[in-house]
Amino acid sequence: MSRKPELRGRAARLARLFPGPGSSGQAARTPFVLLVVLLLGGGLIGLLVLNSALSEGSFKLDDLQKDTKNLTDEEQALQRDIDAYSAPDALQRRARELGMVPGGDPAFLGPDGTVKGVPSAAAQQSAAQIPLVLRPPETLAQSPADTVPQADTPTAVPTPALTPTTIPGR
Repeated sequence: MSRKPELRGRAARLARLFPGPGSSGQAARTPFVLLVVLLLGGGLIGLLVLNSALSEGSFKLDDLQKDTKNLTDEEQALQRDIDAYSAPDALQRRARELGMVPGGDPAFLGPDGTVKGVPSAAAQQSAAQIPLVLRPPETLAQSPADTVPQADTPTAVPTPALTPTTIPGR
């Protein structure tokens, strides 16, 4: 009487899902273990790649922030230079260095050719307002001992001459 009872219905279906004592349980477990190991390994490799990509992006972001800070500092320095050069007193000083003088009263021409206003010439510069001009190198080569003035000859007082200057870039 070693007969097993026959299972019916729900019990029969459950018995077919689980291996019995006559079948090998090891064969059904191997694919499941391989699947779990592959999923865990793939997950770890995915996390490693994701972490590397995030850290690389972080380094790039840090470099770009440093570049932005340097460029902002340079822009502010250039803006300060522009503000200093465009100040009215700086413009006036630079114009005097170039030999410019303030203009007189302007006159305007109407569309029909009539002159409105009385024009006047610009004021002449006094000797105190004339910018100093460096002497050419050939005059500096002579030493004062070489040119001893004679007692009976009058000496000429050198007057500063205006030399035309050019504006760079024009």
